[in-house]
Amino acid sequence: MSSATGLRVPAGEPAALNSAMEAPRIRIEQVNPSVDNGALPAKGVVGQRIVVEADIYMDGHDPLAARLIWRGPGTLEEQSVAMAPLGNDRWRAEFTPARTGRHRFNVEAWVEGGRPDFVTHLPADLLVDVERLAAGFASWYELFPRSQALEPGRHGTFDDVIARLPALRAMGFDVLYLPPIHPIGRSYRKGRNNSLQAQADDPGSPYAIGAAEGGHTALHPELGDMAAFQRLLAAAADQGLEVAIDFAVQCSRDHPWLTTHPEWFSWRADGTIRYAENPPKKYQDIVNVDFYAEQAKPALWLALRDVVRYWIEAGIRTFRVDNPHTKPLPFWRWLIADIRSRHPEVLFLSEAFTRPALMYRLAKLGFAQSYTYFTWRNSKRELTEYFTELTTQPVSDFFRPHLFVNTPDINPFFLQTSGRPGFLIRAALAATLSGLWGLYSGFELCESAALPGREEYLDSEKYQLRQRDWQAPGNIIAEITQLNRIRRENPALQSQRSLRFYNAFNEQVLWYGKRTPQLDNFILVAVSLDPHQVQESRFEVPLWEFGLPDDGVFEVEELMRGLQFRWHGKLQHWRFVPWELPFAVFRVRPAHGPA
Repeated sequence: MSSATGLRVPAGEPAALNSAMEAPRIRIEQVNPSVDNGALPAKGVVGQRIVVEADIYMDGHDPLAARLIWRGPGTLEEQSVAMAPLGNDRWRAEFTPARTGRHRFNVEAWVEGGRPDFVTHLPADLLVDVERLAAGFASWYELFPRSQALEPGRHGTFDDVIARLPALRAMGFDVLYLPPIHPIGRSYRKGRNNSLQAQADDPGSPYAIGAAEGGHTALHPELGDMAAFQRLLAAAADQGLEVAIDFAVQCSRDHPWLTTHPEWFSWRADGTIRYAENPPKKYQDIVNVDFYAEQAKPALWLALRDVVRYWIEAGIRTFRVDNPHTKPLPFWRWLIADIRSRHPEVLFLSEAFTRPALMYRLAKLGFAQSYTYFTWRNSKRELTEYFTELTTQPVSDFFRPHLFVNTPDINPFFLQTSGRPGFLIRAALAATLSGLWGLYSGFELCESAALPGREEYLDSEKYQLRQRDWQAPGNIIAEITQLNRIRRENPALQSQRSLRFYNAFNEQVLWYGKRTPQLDNFILVAVSLDPHQVQESRFEVPLWEFGLPDDGVFEVEELMRGLQFRWHGKLQHWRFVPWELPFAVFRVRPAHGPA
């Protein structure tokens, strides 16, 4: 074949030429939110806006127009809204999902008044998994039911937990989280302080799941039967509390599955089985299943899925998953998708203290919430850098940080030496940096006794019963109650997405703010990170966020103390007395009229 000039056209050139002539002139790139280039869904919450941005451009100078198109789950009806140019080829629009489930969106662009064949859209829809409000905003309280008896030495019951519910709700908590509530193995049972030798009356670790009484779908007989558990769920609902339970994929050596399904485990040649580890921790009382044993596929996978289904049928809608990073990622992707396709209201919290990439991957695969490294971020620089990462795309598109101030496994070094002020500092940070925070019981009493040189509690409740005086002197119940009230009353604090750090002229003072999109709720938080010494700081009030000049005026409410006053000008000052209150929470708005 020859060209018009008589030169021979190389084979394949016509196809390449046709492809070039048919290629779209308008480019749509750098679309957010997008997870792994659209391979996985971003995360959203019912009633909260989804902001979509994209780079949209074309050669030449013809004016462009664009729109955002979306539709919700279970419908083919599309909705659309015009996108607005932000400058430098960046465009934005938003939509607000009204129901849970998977939403799809696309971006379409064209030349204004131009040829219809110049219309361009993304080659594939992008996805957003929209979940209920509790996926992004909740206050969690963790307790061991067996420790709720009033009498020393008596094993607590679900009815004892019911008696605690009014106090938990009065503190402002939304979710009551229970560690495993199943029968506990007797073989290789752990004793007090993780001893390898248990005494006859030691209750064992609830994470050693399974005994003669049953496995993952059974209840520990000393806690009560299913009727008692249902009473607890009903009483919690009456108090406005949701009950979350642990889904721990592990077995004691007495779990029925080792007898009924030995093919689901990996056995040594001598007939023994290796105990579980999560370095540096060793769990001699626990063994793991083998997801890829020949006869475990798919039977084990389905059995674990059915455990979750069983508890959903019993009334559970939130599962905290123990150490998901030690189980196969394909399993979690399949399980969560399978469960949420039938029950989109179900939430999974990932307890994975692991490497960042693996922690993030679990979130991408469907975990609604994730534990974080917050526990080990204490300095101003550490907190600023870490939370800037968590609240910046792409991480913010898929990762919801759940800030636990302590856990039964983690007694942070900071709390071991900081006294009551340190507990107030960590509570204030957790309650205001994210929409999700939680504590393990005893935190409100400032419990900090530790095994020497370790981030573990002395006389850990994982291995023994504990009775507490809930009105012990020095508790911080009033401050926790106030923090939770402030969170409920201020929408700006119900998500981490709007977090911004501002300048405080003291390395011991963290100064940050959150706002609603319309700026009708604007919260500023100042926290002294020093639990031992009085700190003072000047800081910059972000008047510019409202378009005010440096000599502008804010109406201010300090919400912990109930103070009201005005700030005149950008530079202000605050003094922090740690044994009184080492933080302040301000609600601000532009002042109108004379003081």
